[in-house]
Amino acid sequence: MKKSVKPESPHKKHRLPTGPLNFGLIIISDTRHREIQTSVQSTDETASMVENLIKEAGHKLVSIIFIPDEAEDILESVNQLIEKGIQVVVTSGGTGLSPRDITIETLSPLFEKKIPGFGDLFRFESYKEIGTAAMLTRAEAGTYRGAVVFCLPGSPNAVHTAVNKFILPEIEHIISHMKKKEKKEKIPKEEN
Repeated sequence: MKKSVKPESPHKKHRLPTGPLNFGLIIISDTRHREIQTSVQSTDETASMVENLIKEAGHKLVSIIFIPDEAEDILESVNQLIEKGIQVVVTSGGTGLSPRDITIETLSPLFEKKIPGFGDLFRFESYKEIGTAAMLTRAEAGTYRGAVVFCLPGSPNAVHTAVNKFILPEIEHIISHMKKKEKKEKIPKEEN
């Protein structure tokens, strides 16, 4: 696996201190879920890699959930993690074009604020690694119920790229923006 690199964001001065953040990982895969359910040796490569990257960055991976490609399971798992106090939810799987790929259809309509730059940058970086096949991913991110949710492809290499090059370098910046209190501007009253 590639060595992790955490580039520093030039926006570091705009961040509020966040301390270690709590992450949750949801692996959305019929195959991985079946392996876990039947106590078969899991072929998952993503969970331990993500855990190591998050730990190296000074954060905590609090929960890892394996679920099938089912809308109800996806939604239930995301809500469960948020209710546990998870600030960053990372999903892996279900972002492609097959009929079973429903992560985006399930989560995107719930996002209070979408982060379109994430998907754009991810596809751009993926293009450099895998060529035009990068257009097939529908990776996306947004805020939901006070947490930020990243929907990533199921490929371990794609997850590594997203977590290492985009999520970890900017997550404190994203959380800082989410924690900012709304500034109320005083609008001068018209005199009659």
